[in-house]
Amino acid sequence: MAYDLEEQEQIAVIKDWWRKYGNLVTTVSLAVLVGIAGLQAWRYYQNQQSTAAGTLYSQLDTADQSNEPKKVQDIAAAIAASHGSSAYAAMAQLRAAKTLAAANDLAGAKQRLQWVIDKAKEDEMRDVARLRLAGVLLDEKNPDEALKLVDAKHTASFDGLYADMKGDILALQGKRAEARAAYQTALEKLDPRSSYRQLLQVKLDAVGETK
Repeated sequence: MAYDLEEQEQIAVIKDWWRKYGNLVTTVSLAVLVGIAGLQAWRYYQNQQSTAAGTLYSQLDTADQSNEPKKVQDIAAAIAASHGSSAYAAMAQLRAAKTLAAANDLAGAKQRLQWVIDKAKEDEMRDVARLRLAGVLLDEKNPDEALKLVDAKHTASFDGLYADMKGDILALQGKRAEARAAYQTALEKLDPRSSYRQLLQVKLDAVGETK
Protein backbone atom coordinates (compact mmCIF):
# COMPACT_ATOMS: atom_id res chain seq x y z
CA MET A 1 0.00 0.00 0.00
CA ALA A 2 1.42 3.35 -1.06
CA TYR A 3 1.47 6.31 1.37
CA ASP A 4 1.46 9.95 0.36
CA LEU A 5 4.20 12.27 1.58
CA GLU A 6 2.26 13.48 4.65
CA GLU A 7 1.45 9.95 5.77
CA GLN A 8 5.08 8.91 5.29
CA GLU A 9 6.21 11.81 7.48
CA GLN A 10 3.73 10.80 10.21
CA ILE A 11 4.94 7.20 10.07
CA ALA A 12 8.54 8.39 10.31
CA VAL A 13 7.70 10.48 13.38
CA ILE A 14 5.97 7.50 15.03
CA LYS A 15 8.91 5.21 14.27
CA ASP A 16 11.36 7.75 15.62
CA TRP A 17 9.28 8.16 18.82
CA TRP A 18 9.05 4.39 19.26
CA ARG A 19 12.83 4.02 18.86
CA LYS A 20 13.31 6.56 21.65
CA TYR A 21 10.54 5.54 24.03
CA GLY A 22 9.30 2.11 22.95
CA ASN A 23 11.36 0.19 25.50
CA LEU A 24 10.22 2.51 28.28
CA VAL A 25 6.57 2.12 27.34
CA THR A 26 6.93 -1.65 27.19
CA THR A 27 8.71 -1.73 30.54
CA VAL A 28 6.11 0.47 32.23
CA SER A 29 3.25 -1.53 30.73
CA LEU A 30 4.79 -4.77 31.90
CA ALA A 31 5.40 -3.29 35.34
CA VAL A 32 1.74 -2.28 35.61
CA LEU A 33 0.57 -5.71 34.48
CA VAL A 34 2.96 -7.44 36.87
CA GLY A 35 1.78 -5.13 39.66
CA ILE A 36 -1.87 -5.97 38.99
CA ALA A 37 -1.09 -9.66 38.83
CA GLY A 38 0.98 -9.41 41.99
CA LEU A 39 -1.83 -7.62 43.85
CA GLN A 40 -4.33 -10.26 42.76
CA ALA A 41 -1.93 -13.01 43.81
CA TRP A 42 -1.37 -11.31 47.18
CA ARG A 43 -5.12 -11.00 47.78
CA TYR A 44 -5.57 -14.66 46.87
CA TYR A 45 -2.72 -15.59 49.23
CA GLN A 46 -4.22 -13.48 52.03
CA ASN A 47 -7.61 -15.11 51.56
CA GLN A 48 -6.02 -18.55 51.60
CA GLN A 49 -4.04 -17.68 54.73
CA SER A 50 -7.11 -16.33 56.46
CA THR A 51 -9.04 -19.48 55.59
CA ALA A 52 -6.24 -21.69 56.88
CA ALA A 53 -5.94 -19.67 60.11
CA GLY A 54 -9.71 -19.82 60.57
CA THR A 55 -9.66 -23.60 60.17
CA LEU A 56 -6.94 -23.93 62.79
CA TYR A 57 -8.79 -21.64 65.17
CA SER A 58 -11.92 -23.75 64.76
CA GLN A 59 -9.85 -26.77 65.78
CA LEU A 60 -8.54 -24.84 68.79
CA ASP A 61 -12.09 -23.95 69.80
CA THR A 62 -13.09 -27.61 69.63
CA ALA A 63 -10.07 -28.60 71.71
CA ASP A 64 -10.91 -25.95 74.29
CA GLN A 65 -14.52 -27.06 74.49
CA SER A 66 -13.31 -30.65 74.90
CA ASN A 67 -10.98 -29.62 77.73
CA GLU A 68 -7.77 -30.49 75.89
CA PRO A 69 -5.41 -27.73 77.10
CA LYS A 70 -2.28 -29.28 75.56
CA LYS A 71 -3.92 -29.32 72.14
CA VAL A 72 -5.06 -25.73 72.63
CA GLN A 73 -1.46 -24.68 73.32
CA ASP A 74 -0.12 -26.57 70.30
CA ILE A 75 -2.67 -25.12 67.88
CA ALA A 76 -2.22 -21.60 69.27
CA ALA A 77 1.53 -21.91 68.72
CA ALA A 78 0.95 -23.15 65.16
CA ILE A 79 -1.33 -20.22 64.34
CA ALA A 80 1.17 -17.73 65.75
CA ALA A 81 4.00 -19.32 63.75
CA SER A 82 2.19 -19.52 60.41
CA HIS A 83 -0.41 -16.75 60.61
CA GLY A 84 1.02 -14.36 63.17
CA SER A 85 -0.34 -11.24 61.47
CA SER A 86 -3.94 -12.46 61.44
CA ALA A 87 -6.59 -11.66 64.02
CA TYR A 88 -6.90 -15.40 64.61
CA ALA A 89 -3.39 -15.46 66.06
CA ALA A 90 -4.28 -12.91 68.74
CA MET A 91 -7.54 -14.69 69.55
CA ALA A 92 -5.70 -18.00 69.81
CA GLN A 93 -3.14 -16.54 72.19
CA LEU A 94 -5.91 -15.17 74.39
CA ARG A 95 -7.58 -18.58 74.53
CA ALA A 96 -4.27 -20.26 75.25
CA ALA A 97 -3.55 -17.78 78.05
CA LYS A 98 -6.93 -18.54 79.58
CA THR A 99 -6.24 -22.29 79.71
CA LEU A 100 -2.78 -21.70 81.17
CA ALA A 101 -4.16 -19.42 83.87
CA ALA A 102 -6.80 -22.02 84.70
CA ALA A 103 -3.98 -24.54 85.15
CA ASN A 104 -2.20 -22.03 87.42
CA ASP A 105 0.61 -21.63 84.89
CA LEU A 106 0.72 -17.89 85.37
CA ALA A 107 4.13 -17.50 83.74
CA GLY A 108 2.87 -19.16 80.58
CA ALA A 109 -0.31 -17.09 80.61
CA LYS A 110 1.68 -13.88 80.93
CA GLN A 111 3.87 -14.86 77.99
CA ARG A 112 0.82 -15.45 75.76
CA LEU A 113 -0.83 -12.20 76.81
CA GLN A 114 2.35 -10.21 76.26
CA TRP A 115 2.52 -11.65 72.74
CA VAL A 116 -0.90 -10.15 72.02
CA ILE A 117 0.08 -6.78 73.51
CA ASP A 118 3.26 -6.67 71.42
CA LYS A 119 2.01 -8.09 68.12
CA ALA A 120 -1.74 -7.84 67.71
CA LYS A 121 -2.83 -5.28 65.11
CA GLU A 122 -6.28 -4.68 66.57
CA ASP A 123 -6.51 -2.17 69.43
CA GLU A 124 -9.33 -4.15 71.04
CA MET A 125 -7.22 -7.31 71.18
CA ARG A 126 -4.41 -5.44 72.91
CA ASP A 127 -6.90 -3.89 75.32
CA VAL A 128 -8.26 -7.31 76.28
CA ALA A 129 -4.75 -8.69 76.71
CA ARG A 130 -3.69 -5.82 79.00
CA LEU A 131 -6.80 -6.25 81.10
CA ARG A 132 -6.24 -9.99 81.48
CA LEU A 133 -2.55 -9.56 82.15
CA ALA A 134 -3.41 -7.10 84.91
CA GLY A 135 -5.65 -9.78 86.39
CA VAL A 136 -2.82 -12.33 86.30
CA LEU A 137 -0.47 -9.86 87.97
CA LEU A 138 -3.11 -9.24 90.60
CA ASP A 139 -3.24 -12.99 91.25
CA GLU A 140 0.53 -12.87 91.70
CA LYS A 141 0.10 -10.09 94.27
CA ASN A 142 1.90 -7.63 92.00
CA PRO A 143 -0.52 -4.68 92.08
CA ASP A 144 2.01 -2.03 91.08
CA GLU A 145 2.69 -3.62 87.70
CA ALA A 146 -1.02 -4.35 87.24
CA LEU A 147 -1.85 -0.70 87.86
CA LYS A 148 0.54 0.38 85.10
CA LEU A 149 -1.40 -1.76 82.62
CA VAL A 150 -4.83 -0.40 83.52
CA ASP A 151 -3.50 3.15 83.39
CA ALA A 152 -2.33 2.59 79.81
CA LYS A 153 -4.23 4.21 76.94
CA HIS A 154 -7.14 2.08 75.74
CA THR A 155 -10.24 2.38 73.59
CA ALA A 156 -13.21 4.14 75.18
CA SER A 157 -15.41 1.04 75.03
CA PHE A 158 -13.13 -0.55 77.65
CA ASP A 159 -13.36 2.34 80.13
CA GLY A 160 -15.76 0.53 82.45
CA LEU A 161 -13.79 -2.72 82.58
CA TYR A 162 -10.49 -0.91 83.07
CA ALA A 163 -11.97 1.17 85.90
CA ASP A 164 -13.32 -2.00 87.50
CA MET A 165 -9.90 -3.68 87.37
CA LYS A 166 -8.32 -0.54 88.76
CA GLY A 167 -10.75 -0.69 91.65
CA ASP A 168 -9.70 -4.31 92.35
CA ILE A 169 -6.03 -3.33 92.36
CA LEU A 170 -6.55 -0.34 94.63
CA ALA A 171 -8.69 -2.42 96.98
CA LEU A 172 -5.88 -4.96 97.25
CA GLN A 173 -3.51 -2.12 98.10
CA GLY A 174 -5.85 -1.02 100.87
CA LYS A 175 -6.70 2.26 99.13
CA ARG A 176 -10.41 2.12 99.82
CA ALA A 177 -11.31 5.68 98.85
CA GLU A 178 -9.55 5.39 95.49
CA ALA A 179 -10.98 1.93 94.92
CA ARG A 180 -14.49 3.22 95.58
CA ALA A 181 -13.95 6.07 93.10
CA ALA A 182 -12.76 3.60 90.47
CA TYR A 183 -15.76 1.31 91.01
CA GLN A 184 -18.08 4.31 90.79
CA THR A 185 -16.48 5.28 87.48
CA ALA A 186 -16.92 1.72 86.25
CA LEU A 187 -20.63 1.82 87.12
CA GLU A 188 -21.02 5.07 85.21
CA LYS A 189 -19.20 3.74 82.15
CA LEU A 190 -20.83 0.32 81.88
CA ASP A 191 -24.03 -0.26 79.95
CA PRO A 192 -26.99 0.30 82.32
CA ARG A 193 -28.45 -2.99 81.08
CA SER A 194 -25.31 -5.00 81.89
CA SER A 195 -25.81 -7.72 84.49
CA TYR A 196 -22.19 -7.11 85.54
CA ARG A 197 -23.33 -3.95 87.30
CA GLN A 198 -24.68 -6.09 90.14
CA LEU A 199 -21.20 -7.45 90.87
CA LEU A 200 -19.79 -3.95 90.68
CA GLN A 201 -22.31 -2.75 93.21
CA VAL A 202 -21.24 -5.57 95.55
CA LYS A 203 -17.61 -4.44 95.22
CA LEU A 204 -18.62 -0.85 95.80
CA ASP A 205 -20.50 -1.82 98.95
CA ALA A 206 -17.56 -3.96 100.11
CA VAL A 207 -15.13 -1.02 100.22
CA GLY A 208 -17.72 0.86 102.27
CA GLU A 209 -18.37 4.54 102.69
CA THR A 210 -15.26 6.72 102.92
CA LYS A 211 -14.70 10.02 104.57
